[in-house]
Amino acid sequence: MATSAWDENNHENEIRLWREDDWWIAKDIETGVTTQGSSRHAALENLDDAVALHTGETGREPSDEELREVGIDPEDNTTGTQEPPDVLE
Repeated sequence: MATSAWDENNHENEIRLWREDDWWIAKDIETGVTTQGSSRHAALENLDDAVALHTGETGREPSDEELREVGIDPEDNTTGTQEPPDVLE
C-alpha cells in the first residue's frame, strides 16, 4: 500500500506524474518503477509497460521457430553450467 506525502492518506495503486525540462516522469509508488516520455500520455504508456515487465505480467521466452527466424540455432543456444551475468538477474 502506497502512502501519499500530499495528504498523508493511503492510496492504492498510486502513480505520480511530473515534468522535468522537456520530459514527463511517471512513477508507480508501490513498485518504485519510474519511466519518462515526451508527453504525459507517452510517460504513462511507458510506465504501464515497465510495471508489467517488473511484475512478470508480460514477456515470454522465444519459441525455437522464432529463434531460427533471427538466425539462432536453438540447439547451440545454451548456457550450460554457466551462471548468467549479474545484469540478467
